[in-house]
Amino acid sequence: VQLQASGGGLVQAGGSLRLSCAASGFSFDDYTIGWFRQAPGKEREFVATISRSGGGTFYVESVKGRFRISRDNAKNTVYLQMNSLRPEDTAVYCCAAKNVGTSEYEYWGQGTQVTVSS
Repeated sequence: VQLQASGGGLVQAGGSLRLSCAASGFSFDDYTIGWFRQAPGKEREFVATISRSGGGTFYVESVKGRFRISRDNAKNTVYLQMNSLRPEDTAVYCCAAKNVGTSEYEYWGQGTQVTVSS
């Protein structure tokens, strides 16, 4: 099982990045996928989630209207389009997978660093 996040980098405030989460080793279509982030000295924070079909999404209040999560089940990949980035969005972003009927995320990937300069 592997979840590989990529697409992070250094961007100025107001800029955009698109993160990708490529999955392998499990039945991707059966899993809800979430994005999480952890800033230095802070606890991990939920960012967004997308349902198995992609028809349902949910965001933490602080990113609503700026971030958009999507998925391509044919490519076993979930995306996080991040616009209007702010310095407080600086964190390591990672993705995780949760099977239907479970409350906990089962699989976690390595993160990708996002740094937003002011």
